[in-house]
Amino acid sequence: MKQCWRWFGPADKIALPDLHQVGVQGIVSALHDILPGALWTPEAIRQRQDMLHQQGFDWTVVESLPVSESIKTQSPQMADHLLAYKKSLRNLAAAGISTICYNFMPILDWTRTELRAKQPHGGTAMLFCFLDFAVFDLHILQRDGATADYSQELQEMAAQRFADLTDAQRVALQNNIVAGLPGSNDKWTTDDVRAHLATYQDISPTQLRQNLIDFLSEVCPVAEELGLRLCCHPDDPPFSLLGLPRIMSSTDDYAHILDAVPSPANGATLCTGSLGVAEGFDPVEFVSRLGDKIHFVHLRNTKRLPGSDRARPDFFEAAHLEGDTDMVATIKALLAEEQRRKAAGRADWEIPMRPDHGQELLSDLGGDSMPGYPLIGRMRGLAELRGIMAAFDAA
Repeated sequence: MKQCWRWFGPADKIALPDLHQVGVQGIVSALHDILPGALWTPEAIRQRQDMLHQQGFDWTVVESLPVSESIKTQSPQMADHLLAYKKSLRNLAAAGISTICYNFMPILDWTRTELRAKQPHGGTAMLFCFLDFAVFDLHILQRDGATADYSQELQEMAAQRFADLTDAQRVALQNNIVAGLPGSNDKWTTDDVRAHLATYQDISPTQLRQNLIDFLSEVCPVAEELGLRLCCHPDDPPFSLLGLPRIMSSTDDYAHILDAVPSPANGATLCTGSLGVAEGFDPVEFVSRLGDKIHFVHLRNTKRLPGSDRARPDFFEAAHLEGDTDMVATIKALLAEEQRRKAAGRADWEIPMRPDHGQELLSDLGGDSMPGYPLIGRMRGLAELRGIMAAFDAA
């Protein structure tokens, strides 16, 4: 697999030249300053690409070319946003970039309640606590109808927990939850969240799934014509929050969408950390069933914790080889898939991967790295993953 690294552009605290010391083979990046629904111009793409080339890297994967809320909800701006999306795909193809990751999560991307939870070894990790999320939903956001999502016992626990929090802790909890994708949603207020939630009031999982199929039916013919590979990232976490529908939370969810739009451009981003939060997820089965459609891989690990709701578990971002996902078996399956592709003569036989959501360790601590994207923690993860790949290559 091609060993890549997510870099957030000029605002990223990690300098590109330093990544040569890490052994990075390609960069995963995006134009985060361009709002969802707007056009990625050839000039903007070229500027980022030139920046990478000057430091000896290629732009291997776009993560992400965001799908706007207007497209997800099929609101009046959808037609304009679809047109911009297609033009952006053409501009990326003209620049020689062929793998584009996106997601179809309503409103927020990943959701955590604590961004730097102290770990026994002295480092920190991102963490999701369902009780704390209930505190936010019931007492900070005060979402209409929120009580229907929580048992009476959990509501009572949340009320006590809220009462015990200081004002500063309440603000920190709110900021952690609305952080979403680093750098994108961290300025949202509770009024902003409520306004966005209202746009999903009449959208069921079935309707959102159809909206995704409609989106892919529009953009996949363009992507296929251009030789592009679109790959959808899973829900994170893989269960409903804030009453919002989730439609990419399991292997079956992916199979449904990939079958509904049977194009070589319609593919998957396998994120072992997001999908692995679900107790029954088997990454080897995912590769076995859908391997020929995997265009991009996030290798990270999460560890479920005893919590208040087994269907919506507490979890934290574990070290890459220490969580609930069998990373050795997963990498073995992915390497076998690469060999199948190579034997079949596929030009895209090598699957780009990246380590994801590392823990903060050593000199990461006390810094201002983006949550989940520290240097040392991801460097450790990449080294461990690289060791597994090297062992299989030598076998």
